[in-house]
Amino acid sequence: MKTLQGPSIFLSQYIRDQPPFNALESMASWAAGLGYKAVQLPTHLPHIFDLNKAAESQEYCAQVSETLRNRGVQISELSTHLQGQLVAVHPAYDKAFSRFAPSSLRLDAHARQQWAISVLKKAAKASQNLGLKAHATFSGSLAWPFFYPWPPHNAVLFEEAFSELASRWRPILDSFEESGVDLCFELHPGEDLHDGATFGRFLELVHHHPRCNILYDPSHMLLQHMDYLGFIDHWHSRIRAFHVKDAEFNASAQSGVYGGYQDWPQRPGRFRSPGDGQINFKGIFSKLAQYDYPGWATLEWECCLKDGETGAREGAKFISEHIIRVSKHQFDDFAAQKQEREAARELLGLDSRSSKKKAGTSHSRRNESKG
Repeated sequence: MKTLQGPSIFLSQYIRDQPPFNALESMASWAAGLGYKAVQLPTHLPHIFDLNKAAESQEYCAQVSETLRNRGVQISELSTHLQGQLVAVHPAYDKAFSRFAPSSLRLDAHARQQWAISVLKKAAKASQNLGLKAHATFSGSLAWPFFYPWPPHNAVLFEEAFSELASRWRPILDSFEESGVDLCFELHPGEDLHDGATFGRFLELVHHHPRCNILYDPSHMLLQHMDYLGFIDHWHSRIRAFHVKDAEFNASAQSGVYGGYQDWPQRPGRFRSPGDGQINFKGIFSKLAQYDYPGWATLEWECCLKDGETGAREGAKFISEHIIRVSKHQFDDFAAQKQEREAARELLGLDSRSSKKKAGTSHSRRNESKG
């Protein structure tokens, strides 16, 4: 069994104009001071991390890695959540998501899509240059406006949507295969890949591509009323990234899973800092240890009540205390006995001579068959 790595922290929610959150060096020192061992880096802000340079220059990647190492952290994964979103955008969301692209492309949906695909391919190469094993992203969505179908379910519509989604992502997945990096989709409402059923459907259409994997975030599953522990049992072989984010669902007479268009504090389902919600993290960390999860435990702070810096400080301690340092020995090894066949037959009350006779007969039959 493996001891998973952590804690790491996703920096995206903390970046702003004020120090220490306006430069990678100072953010790294801040994170290390809280007890984090790694940072998950967003790639849409060149003044924090220049993805173009990272894809082209191993020297730049070496400089970034050294800068972080000198401050006590490393990179757990790169993130292209915003750019991945633009790989597939339904026209209903065209204007809402256009700001994720460079200003020169915002009025051209096709150009935005091609730009996003090129960015993901650069992220594969940059991850390789940095020696990373996994990458975090979103799938984008074509079918999401129809997630609760009315008019009634249109099977052909979903067949077309997922077929198109797979065709757009297949060359990206191939780029990640060439780079030796796992592409991990965060299963998230608003994305076409938002649960096990949609991920499984997509996985079949990309022919079970070895680099098609999952960023496991239990908060999105709790809010969908999913069995997030059973999900690990089913999909553990594809889980290659992990966001530690809590959530709670408090039943209301006024609204439910969909939130009633209310702000986060008023919704029945809402995100919380780790330990403040309803998620069974002891169970999650136990299952990830059981299944030899190879990656990092990364705090993603999204809480509708608690201050982010408080959440970051508490989150490092929370993750560290939940990581299971797996044992190299079984607890009952002290009472183990030699695993010898004759001793085993003796324990069973069987005649050891009959065991030898059977072995001799089998040996004779093999010799006869050779003759």
